[in-house]
Amino acid sequence: MCRATAKETVNSLSDIPSITKKIIVIGGGPAGLAAALEASRTGIEPGEILIIERDKELGGILNQCIHAGFGLHFFGEELTGPEYSGRFIEMVNEAGIEYLTGAMALGVSADREVTFVSPETGYVKAQAGAVVLAMGCRERTRGAIGIPGTRPQGVFTAGTAQRYVNMEGILPGKRVVILGSGDIGLIMARRMTLEGAKVLCVCEIMPHSSGLARNIAQCLDDFGIPLYLSHTVTEIRGNSRVEGVVISRVDESRKPIPGTEKYVECDTLLLSVGLIPENELSRTAGVQLDDVTGGPVVDQYLQTSIPGVFACGNVLQVHDLVDYVTRESFSAGRAAANYVLGNASFYDGARVIPAVPGEGVRYIVPQRIVIPESEPVGEVHLFFRSTATFRDVRVLVSAGGNTLRALKRRVVTPGEMENCIITAELSEKLRDGATELRVDIVSE
Repeated sequence: MCRATAKETVNSLSDIPSITKKIIVIGGGPAGLAAALEASRTGIEPGEILIIERDKELGGILNQCIHAGFGLHFFGEELTGPEYSGRFIEMVNEAGIEYLTGAMALGVSADREVTFVSPETGYVKAQAGAVVLAMGCRERTRGAIGIPGTRPQGVFTAGTAQRYVNMEGILPGKRVVILGSGDIGLIMARRMTLEGAKVLCVCEIMPHSSGLARNIAQCLDDFGIPLYLSHTVTEIRGNSRVEGVVISRVDESRKPIPGTEKYVECDTLLLSVGLIPENELSRTAGVQLDDVTGGPVVDQYLQTSIPGVFACGNVLQVHDLVDYVTRESFSAGRAAANYVLGNASFYDGARVIPAVPGEGVRYIVPQRIVIPESEPVGEVHLFFRSTATFRDVRVLVSAGGNTLRALKRRVVTPGEMENCIITAELSEKLRDGATELRVDIVSE
């Protein structure tokens, strides 16, 4: 392992060890690994990069994702989660990039000072030329959605159950109801079935699934597991252990409809009710956050509202595919390196316009487009999600009365992120009096 050096003992506040790095990456999952790797390729010496990871090993959430389906876009082959992250860990080690595992980042200041603590180093202050936020995301819990009932054993988030089964060898239950049709929940429906449990149903409060279509087909349809759309769990019953749950149909306002209650006997409830970008550090640093995505507001270079602080991966927006996380993180690592190397003068005197979600669009990342005074705008990658499921539509990207892109889509659904590339040639049209860039989903 490559380790950062710091004093081992601290006797007073004045003795707190400090280090200086050109780039500090917070998070050693797929986003952080890719960002650090690309920063070294862009010209930063590997010894001047530090990855801080709170787990005991690199790899992040992919370490517990033993199912296949990763890497199809990036590597052109189907890999498991550990295989995908393992390739990047090998590349990071070969490059000689420093990392510290078992280290918890405690804070990031506006002047890019990162404080962290670990058993190996104690409390450390690390000054960075640039910081890349790559902390990932966390799951919503029962408390976040407020399900009534008792508080028995047997209620797990889907990710916790995944760790128990795949890494600890523990089967959480035998008769399972899953609330929420996020990808982790769908994958765990299959995984629990393969381990001998009976998955009774998956309930989704929305009228559409929030997971990928391929996961619905491969994880539910192939195993005969019913998906109840516009349904939710309205009560948990049981004392020491879950004995059953009450599920109800909901109306257009997502309120339970009286008289539609159905009791399902089970011993386990798995929650797959959404992911939240892990942005406590971002918030304390004063980074502006997006109310919809929960992640930082960034420009096309993935720089946040604080100069020299960049964000990528699930801390920025919750992704469907790790392949897209990797490409996005490459961009963040490259931009962070250029910032440190003094190649970001295009910000001087630049004009900034917002990227505005239009008809049928829930959010857009990046939220801001930087238009340099003299240098080219360059290629702009837009990621966005729809507000509902639409069929036979066009995605229109426009600015200043000009349509930059018009893309036909047979199906657009909130469960699958959409993306669009504005070429360097087209992005120059943003100079022509554009006050905003807008994305709309319209009927054919």
